[in-house]
Amino acid sequence: MPTLKRKCRTAMLLLQGCVVICAHGSAQTAAVASTPIQVAAPSADKERDAASKQRATTSSQPADSGKPAAGDRPLPDIVVLMHDVETNERKAEAIEKDYLYHSVVTEQKLDGHGQVRKTEVTEFDHYWANGVPVARLVKKDGKALSADEIAKEDARIDKASAKAHQRREEADAQNKETDSRGDQEITVSRLLELGSFTNPRRVQLNGRDTIAVDFAGNPRAKTRNRSEDIIRDMMGTAWIDERDHVLARVEGRFVNAFKVGGGLLVDIQKDTRFTWEQTKVNDEVWLPAHIEGQGAARMLLFFSFNGSLRAVDSDYRKFRTSSTILPGMTQAVTPEATDGSARP
Repeated sequence: MPTLKRKCRTAMLLLQGCVVICAHGSAQTAAVASTPIQVAAPSADKERDAASKQRATTSSQPADSGKPAAGDRPLPDIVVLMHDVETNERKAEAIEKDYLYHSVVTEQKLDGHGQVRKTEVTEFDHYWANGVPVARLVKKDGKALSADEIAKEDARIDKASAKAHQRREEADAQNKETDSRGDQEITVSRLLELGSFTNPRRVQLNGRDTIAVDFAGNPRAKTRNRSEDIIRDMMGTAWIDERDHVLARVEGRFVNAFKVGGGLLVDIQKDTRFTWEQTKVNDEVWLPAHIEGQGAARMLLFFSFNGSLRAVDSDYRKFRTSSTILPGMTQAVTPEATDGSARP
């Protein structure tokens, strides 16, 4: 759940939606660091949940069902626009490191007849620590973690952070570009070799003008790793905020079943779908708002998903550190959370 959610912040996530879904799942099922379904929200969250439902109605509509924006402004060049998105998402990450937010993840697991057999609700706090994004598990089905579970969560986060630093160091030694978790980056230039962006159009999303573009992987493209294999077998639509040039929404699906090692390592069902959306917070940074997934996927023992998944993010809070008069001491100052208008 963590690793993929962060990748979602880059253009490559347009095609790695599966990673988004797996990211959420891995953090939940393994109680691991990081995240992004309808979530049985506590009474205090009813208003927030209703708002997220209203915004998510676009998921069930055609990709370009949004109302065309007024005016006849020419559409931007797709390639230039996607490169701008890549640049701006990296800049946004620096601001995101000052934020903490909360997510409620609901997973409905199906039986062999397609009926819901089990519903699980987990809650996470998301923040950055030592240069690595963290998703800390805080509740399971409405219950706070026990002392033993908290200790295990601490150990998990420490281990994941250490691995991320190790991967980054190894990548730096080989002059390879990686993300904050040490995973290899896939640039927009590389995406254009694996598929194509087409059919640009201007539509409105949540009251803002966006440029919607479709992506389709090229089944004949030569790939270099499993992430690229995933991208090649995907298709979907991305909504790019026209003013800020960042990803506002992504929808995608697997055109074919995807397996690695005969299905023992990775097994993703054909037509598994995902939706991921961001919201602008404090008029300075775009942060995850919600993620949805339907289908079936499995990755080793780390993640197993068969049914529907939805994560709703909220309670965005900004932190800053200021020095005190005591030598060697610092004090964390926590401003109030953003108002309701910035919440999903």
